[in-house]
Amino acid sequence: MASERLQKIMAARGIASRRKAEEIIAAGRVTLNGRVVVEQGTKADPERDVICVDGKPLKRPERLVYFVLNKPKGYVTTVSDPEGRPTVMDLLPKRGERVYPVGRLDYASEGLLFLTNDGALAHKLMKAGSHVPKTYLVKISGKPEEKDIERLRAGISIELEDGRRVKTSPAKMRLAEDGANPWYEVILIEGRNRQIRRMFERVGHRVEKIKRVRIGPLVLDVEPGKFRELTGREVKGLKRAADGE
Repeated sequence: MASERLQKIMAARGIASRRKAEEIIAAGRVTLNGRVVVEQGTKADPERDVICVDGKPLKRPERLVYFVLNKPKGYVTTVSDPEGRPTVMDLLPKRGERVYPVGRLDYASEGLLFLTNDGALAHKLMKAGSHVPKTYLVKISGKPEEKDIERLRAGISIELEDGRRVKTSPAKMRLAEDGANPWYEVILIEGRNRQIRRMFERVGHRVEKIKRVRIGPLVLDVEPGKFRELTGREVKGLKRAADGE
């Protein structure tokens, strides 16, 4: 691994901000391979060199991991649940790296869920301005009229859990399977809690099933309850999507 400035390494390991790390170095509290360092330009290889602050070695960085999971119905998208319901974490192996779900699917919904310990990527995907599209297959009770679908496409006012009313962003929507209770493909660039259910309820229709099948470049390709690790190419593609490329 390429050498980096000590203050950058310390900041990346959560010791302190870069400016504060510079003060710690100047105070003679840092050693590099057993030698006290006070020069600000000093570089080190964080994978090979032994860096200590106040005599304590810096912790090795956790390996970044990325998973796609097919969430079944009946699981909550949290690390733990006070009601004792099964969580998506129960479907993953108990291993060294701790991962967290990015975004959510409600208890009755199923499909593609992304989990990682990459906080920077998770933040980009979760922030309000993220425009990474999410694709769902949605089964509706009863057949909406085309004018109602147009209202949903244009953006519609819904009431949130706290009582606030918001207008949803424009959505892409097409009939995926016709019938008395049809399936629609719905593509959103936002993900408010129970948004799809609230949208269709607003035009008088109950949602029977929701299955997320895509997040940006990630496509659901594992069986319910199963997971797999993303390839390096998939991680790069997701990062580009999160950056708006």
